Parts: sequence; C-alpha cells; structure tokens
Amino acid sequence: MKTLSNDKITLQISESGAELTSIVANGNEYLWQADPKFWQRHSPVLFPIVGRVWNNHYTHKGKTYELGQHGFARDMDFQLSYEEENAVVYSLESNEETLAKYPFPFVLEIGYRLKENHIEVIWNVQNTGEKEMHFQIGAHPAFYYRDFNVLDEVHAYVGIGPDAKGLQYISPVEKGCVSPARHTLSTQDGLMEIGRETFACDTYIFDNSQVNHLVLCDKDKKPYLSMQFSTPLVAIWSPSAVHPDVPFICLEPWYGRCDQVGYDGEFKDREWMQHLKPGKSFTGGYTITLEDI
Repeated sequence: MKTLSNDKITLQISESGAELTSIVANGNEYLWQADPKFWQRHSPVLFPIVGRVWNNHYTHKGKTYELGQHGFARDMDFQLSYEEENAVVYSLESNEETLAKYPFPFVLEIGYRLKENHIEVIWNVQNTGEKEMHFQIGAHPAFYYRDFNVLDEVHAYVGIGPDAKGLQYISPVEKGCVSPARHTLSTQDGLMEIGRETFACDTYIFDNSQVNHLVLCDKDKKPYLSMQFSTPLVAIWSPSAVHPDVPFICLEPWYGRCDQVGYDGEFKDREWMQHLKPGKSFTGGYTITLEDI
C-alpha cells in the first residue's frame, strides 16, 4: 500500500489491481471502503474489457475465449514502476495466465498524481505484440453520499451541466449486456436527482461523448466532488435496486462498454473497441476534484 499526501488530501493505493483505496480530506473519507455487504471494491480499473462479453465468451480469429465481467486487471498484482513525492505508477505485463484469456501481449500502466485538490488518474496501454491489439479500459470509482440517511427520498444530485436536456442513455437488460433501446434522462437545471428508485434500471450509460464532466452534490445541491474526462462513454451506477440502504454511487468514465444482448461477432468488431498497432501505445484517464476543501 502506498500513501500520497499534500496539505489537502491523503490517498492510498494498493498494488492489488493498482486500485485507489482511500481519499481523505478534512477528516472525511470520499471513497467507498469496500464493505462486502454491498460491494467489496473501491475503485477498480476495468481492463481489457468494460462490462461483459455475451455469455462471458468471445471469439477471436475463430477461437473462443472465456473472460469475466470487467476483465482481469482488477484482480491482479501490479508492480510499482515509478515513484516521486506526489505520484506513483504501477505496471502489469501480460503473462501465461492473461494470454490464456486474452491473446494479446501488453503492458498496462496505471498512474496517480496528487496536485492541490485534484487527483489525476493516468492509463497507458502498450501493445508489445506483433499483431494489432483490441481492448477497452475504464474506471469504476465509488463515492460516499454525504450525510447519507436511508429514509431520505433524495440521497444526492449529480450535476451534468446546463446542456443535460435531451441526454440519451442505454442500460443493461440481460446478463449484464445492453439492448439498443435509448432513453432520455430526466434532469432539472442540469441536475440528476438520485433517490431510492433511481437505479431500478441498474446503470445509466451515456455514449457518443455526450458527457465529459460530472459533479456530485449533497442533498442541498452543494457540490463536493467532480470528475473531468474525455472518454466516449460514462456510466452512473449504484446497487440500490438490490441494496436500498447502499450509501455510495459510482461515476465511471469508460473507453468501451459491454456487448449488446446476443452479440456473436468477432472480438475486434465489438462496439466501442480501442485498437493498437504493434509497438504503439494508448493514453487516457480522468481527474477527480474535491470541490469542498
């Protein structure tokens, strides 16, 4: 476990999954602390897929592979490859275990940099093989509601901006995969109300780069955390449909998403895939800002 801190924020990062496990400022913990009653993760990195492939199987060049939800990186130990006062980088290299599930040699680097009230998360994917590589990568951080009370009708608000009218989303409908049906998000003054029934649809997935900034607000609509990203998709999720007393929400920037129900095409032809030529690299990420410190 590594600790990064400045005069505002203290972070903790685990070598297991290179996962951010704590964000503390002014005595408040912002990041969900992985109570297994609800969800036993904090902020996993999703790689080499985001979500599920249909029936947990996919086809590449005529061969079928099995791969579970969100891939395998979140469950593997990374190596610390770089460290300075307010930044660390962890790396994961493909091996026999990964190649059995995902036949592409790679190096995945996950970095964290603390700057004032900002937490920069940087991903770098390198294709170390001799053929084109196909992948997805995404974030899944969970943040506490402020002053949570299970009896409240409203737990929080998510600010999506003044252009939020007409935003379209899709949701999982079967085995963690989506249908093509699109729905229009209901907002008021650019705010999405989060209450006990909000996640009856499980997950809100916004695609086509409709959203690049989210603001998490308390019950009085006061901002306390925001996220900035340039990913083509972002999801908002909480398991409150199963656990009505769950005290957190996930804001998830993604370069990719799950399959449509029944997809049986080639892995490379899945929607929202990223592609890397041999020897090339991909860089992405997002920034968390604590707005109330």
